[in-house]
Amino acid sequence: GGEALLRRCAELALVRFAPLLASYVWQRQPFRLRYVPRRGETPAHIGGTTLFGDNVEDEWFIVYLVREITREFPGLAARIDDNDGEFLLIEAADFLPKWLNPENSENRVFFYKGELHIIPLSETSEQDWDLSAPCPTIPEALALLSTHSEEFLAAEPIRAAVYKRIDGYPEKIQASLHRAHCYLPAGIVAVLRQRPSLVAAAVQAFYLRDPGDLRACRRPFRTFPADQRVMTLVTFTRCLYAQLVQQKFVPDRRSGYTLPAPSHPQYRAYELGMKLAHGFEILCSKSSKVAPDAKRNVLSSPLWERFLRSLKEKDYFKGEMEGSAKYLELLHMAEDHFQQSVDVPESWFGPCGPAGLCRITDLSCILSDDSWLDITPDALDQMLKEARSESLPSTNEEEQKYDLETVAESMKAFVSKVSTHEGAEMPW
Repeated sequence: GGEALLRRCAELALVRFAPLLASYVWQRQPFRLRYVPRRGETPAHIGGTTLFGDNVEDEWFIVYLVREITREFPGLAARIDDNDGEFLLIEAADFLPKWLNPENSENRVFFYKGELHIIPLSETSEQDWDLSAPCPTIPEALALLSTHSEEFLAAEPIRAAVYKRIDGYPEKIQASLHRAHCYLPAGIVAVLRQRPSLVAAAVQAFYLRDPGDLRACRRPFRTFPADQRVMTLVTFTRCLYAQLVQQKFVPDRRSGYTLPAPSHPQYRAYELGMKLAHGFEILCSKSSKVAPDAKRNVLSSPLWERFLRSLKEKDYFKGEMEGSAKYLELLHMAEDHFQQSVDVPESWFGPCGPAGLCRITDLSCILSDDSWLDITPDALDQMLKEARSESLPSTNEEEQKYDLETVAESMKAFVSKVSTHEGAEMPW
């Protein structure tokens, strides 16, 4: 069907998964699909690239999305890789056939009709064990998939290893979130009500700050002054929350941000709010001015009208009355998701956020427990045992205990060894 069909598939996929994507908080960049014209042997297709940063769960959520897209659109086959290459094969490394190696694996691993497929060597080489056989081209791989997909279904242990990483989605999304009280300037509260996903950019700005970034924080804040703070509830991902809470930081006295004594019952809320406010102030100090009608231009395109119409047909608004608080909240999330997904500039938001008064979140709701930040020695031992039992044939309990103790002692000996210019030797 050519370009028009591919663009339509990308649009339909955007709508189909909007309820999940609109409320998802990405660590760095969102999941995007766009039309890519033919280049060399690679035919025209829809695809995208996402920088997922420190949150590897973003990567596995994308794997889930890619698999579900091929399930929803049986005419599509999809391959996915990252900076490590065919990372799906790395996940299932203990169960791969011996002929499969990094040199001959390109264009062999596909999701098709919601299942993982591997094109065998015998289909692209005259000899079954020709390990130096060239990788198939994309057209060759697609032709084989369309006629022999049943034969190319990946072995059950391989599929199980990969599917285990995406098991539990989409329900797993809620489990990855963490909600905490923050004492924040009202302007930031208003911004986060309009675009909750901006919490990620603010945390990253604070977490990756350099001395130049902090210049904007060595004076009274221009955009988010400290004397306009209110208590609110902020939704983070666990990764973002851990990055924020684990950073040790003392604000400059000139900034206007001060902290109560650590024994204060709201000390954590003051500290989190102070760090987040610094992130937002850094963002604003680095942002460029944007035309005030930039948002209106984005949301007045025919594509947005089609997108909104499709959302209503798919009951995205869950029967909420148009103009109600819940309807507007869902609408803002849809606008945010659409604006990020169609590759338009992210900076249509001015440094002060949207005009108007904020409505403070109800503080009576239950907060997330942050005990998950601490891993006990027993929990670590259990994780090691589970990881070992998955990759190796089962052994008796005494052997497992002996192995773990041996590894621990060897590690202690290694880290305590004095190294020279030639490095440290492994204590066998």
